[in-house]
Amino acid sequence: MTSPHNAPEPQGTDPDAAAPGPLDTQLSRPLRVAAAQLGPIGRHEARASVVDRLLGLLSQAHDAKVELVVFPELALTTFFPRWFVEGEEDLDLDSFYETEMPGPETKRLFDKAKEYGVGFCLGYAELTPDGHRYNTQILVERDGSVVGKYRKVHLPGHREHEPWREFQHLERRYFEPGDTFPTWNAFGGVVGMAICNDRRWPETYRCLALGGAELILIGYNTPIHYAPDPSQDALAGHHNHLVMQAGAYQNGCFVIGVAKGGNEEGVNSLADSCVIAPTGRVVALTAHTGDELAIADIDLDLCANYKETLFQFERYRRPEVYTAITAQRGPTPPSPNTEDR
Repeated sequence: MTSPHNAPEPQGTDPDAAAPGPLDTQLSRPLRVAAAQLGPIGRHEARASVVDRLLGLLSQAHDAKVELVVFPELALTTFFPRWFVEGEEDLDLDSFYETEMPGPETKRLFDKAKEYGVGFCLGYAELTPDGHRYNTQILVERDGSVVGKYRKVHLPGHREHEPWREFQHLERRYFEPGDTFPTWNAFGGVVGMAICNDRRWPETYRCLALGGAELILIGYNTPIHYAPDPSQDALAGHHNHLVMQAGAYQNGCFVIGVAKGGNEEGVNSLADSCVIAPTGRVVALTAHTGDELAIADIDLDLCANYKETLFQFERYRRPEVYTAITAQRGPTPPSPNTEDR
């Protein structure tokens, strides 16, 4: 695996290389992957221009013999939920949604991926034929076929205009939530997907791991400024990696987290795209905030080192005592103590 950019090489045995041990006498499911980070996309940038940028990253990945390229959330447009739209406005909301995939512009990406033999994961805004709107991500195999589609479950932000904010975060206005965490057989293993805010919730990783996931692909658009509590701004990068590293380790999975970073329409967004091993270590990391690849050689057999030891679900999980997780949404604290009499 590649080491993080600008980080010292580890000394001694590298656990991410999975030296032969009781569970893995020979690792046999190698996969070269790339987190394909994007820089800002302007409000008026044409879809064709964005696809050209994706094709550029795909070409670089092909030259580097990458087999799977992961693009960010809403990779075809600016992050339009930052604007409140009510009635007729100069912002054509429907123009940010895809009504078919592949479509007239994105077909070029599918065709080139098939030609190269490189698969990809792509996030976009979806408008269905019957009028439903989702924050969506698809997985495309190396032959250009669509393997699966995921719709974001944990929608952050708010529904109505909140003028006190520097910018809006209206995903709950412009999207409907998804309702499942599916997994698919692809790229020689079991793959799941999640989007942005999903990565902050441990249930996301556990549901995917219960579906057998060995590789979890996560695109995100994350403003560094968090209006409800600006004290968290300085910790944005730490929190980003913290939740994905924990999710990878606690579920014996590789995680690829990919950003659209930089200053987009006046809003500074987090970059820090990465590949994380089941050890919980970051093994590849972008160095800048623009269009960039972070490439890693992974072996999906490494997942067994954790799935069949510390986190052997069948042996150690106690679902009968976890009922509060699905029976309630908010916390239920204990009743106040009564005074001694």
